[in-house]
Amino acid sequence: MEKDAALACFGAVSQATRPETFRLLARHGADGLPAGKIARRLDMPQNTLSTHLAAPSRAGLLRPARLDHSVLYRADLDRLRGMMLFPAKEGRDGHADPCARPIAAPTPCRPTGKAVQ
Repeated sequence: MEKDAALACFGAVSQATRPETFRLLARHGADGLPAGKIARRLDMPQNTLSTHLAAPSRAGLLRPARLDHSVLYRADLDRLRGMMLFPAKEGRDGHADPCARPIAAPTPCRPTGKAVQ
């Protein structure tokens, strides 16, 4: 990941609500969630939520897609991994330290025993 892209990603999640939103979407993996369900889950007005979804979407951390009359959002876990590995690679001429412990790839977690609202 290039420096400008990494900085955009870090900036996109550097507000209290945004990491919570990203974690919720990461748990739903490729299925994602429509904006209305995200707003209900986070107990947030939809117009406020749209602001918090815009920055991570512009940075490529979220992948919005039209679904009928709403927008479905999915977390881009590969992009998250690139963002997380950036600090380790940046200081070593673009290469991660071979002696460092590898960062496990983020994987989506499925809610257990809970119905999607």
